[in-house]
Amino acid sequence: MVVAGDVMLDRYLFGSTGRISPEAPVPVVHIQETDDRPGGAANVAVNLASLGGSTCLVGVVGEDDAGSVLQDILVKRGIECHFHRVSDRPTITKTRVQSRGQQLIRLDEEHAAVMHGDEVAAVLKKLILGAGAVVLSDYGKGALSNIEAMISACREAQVPALVDPKGSDFERYRGASLITPNQAEFEAVAGVCESDEELVSRAYEMIDDLDLDAILVTRSEKGMLLIEADMEPVFLSTQAREVYDVTGAGDTVIATLAGALASGHNMASSAALANVAAGLVVRKIGVATVTPGEISIALHQRGEGGRGVVGLDELKLMVSEARERDETIIMTNGCFDILHAGHVSYLEEAKGLGDRLIVAVNDDASVKRLKGESRPINSIEDRLLVLAGLAAVDWAVPFSDDTPASLIVDVLPDVLVKGGDYKPDDIAGAKDVLNNGGKVQVLAFRDGHSSSRIIDKLRD
Repeated sequence: MVVAGDVMLDRYLFGSTGRISPEAPVPVVHIQETDDRPGGAANVAVNLASLGGSTCLVGVVGEDDAGSVLQDILVKRGIECHFHRVSDRPTITKTRVQSRGQQLIRLDEEHAAVMHGDEVAAVLKKLILGAGAVVLSDYGKGALSNIEAMISACREAQVPALVDPKGSDFERYRGASLITPNQAEFEAVAGVCESDEELVSRAYEMIDDLDLDAILVTRSEKGMLLIEADMEPVFLSTQAREVYDVTGAGDTVIATLAGALASGHNMASSAALANVAAGLVVRKIGVATVTPGEISIALHQRGEGGRGVVGLDELKLMVSEARERDETIIMTNGCFDILHAGHVSYLEEAKGLGDRLIVAVNDDASVKRLKGESRPINSIEDRLLVLAGLAAVDWAVPFSDDTPASLIVDVLPDVLVKGGDYKPDDIAGAKDVLNNGGKVQVLAFRDGHSSSRIIDKLRD
């Protein structure tokens, strides 16, 4: 993934207020905490990284401490920075003073008059080959002054170009795959829309006029509207139950869209995920991000998703949320190299012991250590996907040790299940589960079924 645009440093000063200044009728804030966060296009990159995307960021910063602080934060997040450092402008810095959950004042340091769009465009052209998508984050500060060349390069490379627009000159975004204006920005260009029907009609006209593939109009408490060329309009209702801060919500929307499109989702499902992510991020203070685990939990709460292949951090989030619903967590483990009827029967029986079934799966290296150099037949990725597709399995998670003892301690299921002729005391993690008040249960495999027998038959 590649992000290019106006990068900023958002600096938050948190403190308490207890009196009015004798010098002027303003509150005195006793600063107790300072927090530096990436803003603008940098926040888009952080959102993509938080979603698991490998991300490159292109932008302009000053030769100053703020630029160095911003780059250090981003590098620690795993983001590859391609910054054009200049001496004729400072790094854009927005300092917000917060007290008791309220923003009291914002102080901006910037110089937008100096343009360096050609340098940004030149770097972008070198990075887009092989990219899943490109996000062009336009805050009107000058880094995207040559955005036309950037969009053209993306089209030539057949890489989707998603634009978060600024201002009233949308002609600059001609040929983009998608633009994401809010309704006020859209109406400033297309004219005030008195009804949803008029909004839809003018969006189709804009797509045709500007040779776009789609427009996503964000509509605050009304949710979002997705218009694709030659497709029916899609209205997405708002997902936020509480709104604390809308700062950076647009960055989360376009980052989630880009990440989903690059992962193979179509435009409609990508927009739906972006809508969920926006509903989560506005419940946080300041520029913030969401994780795949948070999105999965939100989907589960709506009766969608919440299952599949997960990592440990995501799993712990989902287990915590499941326990809040008083659900019983079951856990089992194995190699599951060649899935057969005995496995399916065993997993269905395990699921019957509670509400949520976790299947921990040995990775390829641990299978080799346990089964020999000829195993596994199927890779860990394939084994996880097949297991996650079973109705009985809620979450499939890999582990690299010879036993899942460490993973079991992290999760501490209510019921630990193992198949075969084990004694409970011999099962990895059993003592920890029992000491935590859980249960350990041994289930019998169905006779006549095993991965080894299937492999032997194939060899014969």
